[in-house]
Amino acid sequence: MRGANTDGSESVAAIFEAAVSAAVRAPSIHNTQPWRWRLVGGTIRLSADSGRHLHASDPARRGLLLSCGAALHHMRVALAATGWSAHATYFPALADLDHLADIDLVPYTATAADRELAAAIGHRSSDRRHYGPRPVTSGPLRAVARTAVEFGGAARLVPPVLHDTLAATTHTAADRHRGDAAYQRELAQWSGRHGSPDGVPAANTPIVSDDHIARRSFADPELTDLRPQRDTAEWFVICTPTDSYESRLAAGEAASAMLLTATRLGLASCLQTEPLELPDLRAELRSRVLCDAAFAHALVRVGYLPAGAPPLP
Repeated sequence: MRGANTDGSESVAAIFEAAVSAAVRAPSIHNTQPWRWRLVGGTIRLSADSGRHLHASDPARRGLLLSCGAALHHMRVALAATGWSAHATYFPALADLDHLADIDLVPYTATAADRELAAAIGHRSSDRRHYGPRPVTSGPLRAVARTAVEFGGAARLVPPVLHDTLAATTHTAADRHRGDAAYQRELAQWSGRHGSPDGVPAANTPIVSDDHIARRSFADPELTDLRPQRDTAEWFVICTPTDSYESRLAAGEAASAMLLTATRLGLASCLQTEPLELPDLRAELRSRVLCDAAFAHALVRVGYLPAGAPPLP
């Protein structure tokens, strides 16, 4: 952490602690927050917390890497806003696949855009409710999609002609998971929670109805959802040219960048991975939506909330 020692080691720790407090607000699969942060000398180390790996929902750890990538990007954003540019080395110890990244810092001049994106961390939330009839215009959609490019990926907007294809995979995934006892036990363990800092809170979870494009059903939903006559939500597929561990981590960074940009633009948003947790459905989306040109990692839903929708608890 070059340049951070002018006030002694305590200043390094203060920078680290402030950045971690922002990083842990990142979205994660079932809000498991499967990461560990350490300050090693002047280097920030990100590791996977294998004890929070969801074996039934995420057998290949794809969601875990995506989640940790989102936290890594939140860390970058928080540091940039306070005058530090983060340079990440991915998987620096090849024998230890839980050691995801080492981050070294150099002084940086924060811009107004950096500060706006950092402010969005405190306002972003996973809004699983229906979105309203107001359509998202091309300008905001392009702005959200562009942010994925920085991380070597892309955000493919799913056109209306492919919504039926997307819908079919989401309903197939939901049907299979309803019959998977191990998945249901894990879902019950990590959702429907009250007063817990991790897991999906019951108060933030709407009752999922029979929508065209299905959303994941969590345990004991309690959130009132105003269902408009028309939901004009848009769907992106986050994809990368390869399907390496590093690509999955980078896809999480892209997801974070998209969600924070959407928040900054006044859009509601939510990350969804359920159909991509099943290999054959992931392959189907790769073939039919991405034309076998890239590998899919996550779905991002964006839109405007209907008039009168209260803020999330």
